[in-house]
Amino acid sequence: MTSIVDTSPLFDLRADITVAATVEQVYAVTSDLPRSAEWSPECRGGEWVAGAPGTVGAVFRGENLRPDTVVAWAPLVRGTWHTECRIVAAEPGRTFRWMMLSHAQADQESIWGFDTEPAADGCVLTHHFRMGRATAGIHAIVAELGEPVRIQFVQEWTAKLASDLAETLKRIKDVIETS
Repeated sequence: MTSIVDTSPLFDLRADITVAATVEQVYAVTSDLPRSAEWSPECRGGEWVAGAPGTVGAVFRGENLRPDTVVAWAPLVRGTWHTECRIVAAEPGRTFRWMMLSHAQADQESIWGFDTEPAADGCVLTHHFRMGRATAGIHAIVAELGEPVRIQFVQEWTAKLASDLAETLKRIKDVIETS
């Protein structure tokens, strides 16, 4: 029997919001990952550690914080931890995407991003996340869980991700429209 964590994609989510700003203005904010603490429910910012900031190939080291209440029953990393990602797309006014790296600096099929499209009243900002194959971290979380509980975890984590995408967009909209 194939486990739910062996399906691909494991996660594939997106959310949209209209922002009263140009695609260039929105891109300038969303591609500035050190500012992510202003809008992310989990990332508290970080720093560029390799490459020219915000360009394809650059590496960003993020600081993250997860409270005990997030999928409280699951064996997740809690408190503060760090991640690194590599920028895989940086097209001003159009798209900005980053791929999460393993602790060994290997690429993972875990990609976050923002896309912008002009609209009559500003632009449409799309925030998306796709995990093709489960990362080593996901495998570690579910390693000791039976299949029904793995399914429950994936369902609850999907709901958490969807909520985070929507919340991130609302916060970005507020940051841009009130500045």
